Amino acid sequence: MTVLDRFSTMYADICQITLDDLADIYASNVAFVDPITTHHGLNSVQKYFANLLGQAERCQFDISMIAPVNSNSITHIVNWTMNLKLKQSDKLIVVDGNTQLTVKDDKIVYHKDYYDLGEMVYEHIPLLGFFVKKIKKRLAK
Repeated sequence: MTVLDRFSTMYADICQITLDDLADIYASNVAFVDPITTHHGLNSVQKYFANLLGQAERCQFDISMIAPVNSNSITHIVNWTMNLKLKQSDKLIVVDGNTQLTVKDDKIVYHKDYYDLGEMVYEHIPLLGFFVKKIKKRLAK
């Protein structure tokens, strides 16, 4: 099983993994970047996932495509839809995004997520969400 196969299996249902499972796909010196924060090293990524796993009741990624890239640094692009339900909310959050990966020696050394942070976070905060949706609607005209 390749690292991309292991990545797809793991992300299909993040809530079913253990923190030790992350070492099966990420290198010890991985750089993990998302719109909220950046983590350097496997230990930092494991702490990030510990926090996520503590808050999430459900976190599943439907990976629609993994494509190789001919680039000096990025080796693959992953398109996905995330379904996230937090323990303290009844609302299911659905967000489309993509990830840039760099794979070296069958481990991921670089992982960068791209998604709409407003769609994932801001739109679900009661008063702020109203204004974010209103602004997006106005910009779409």
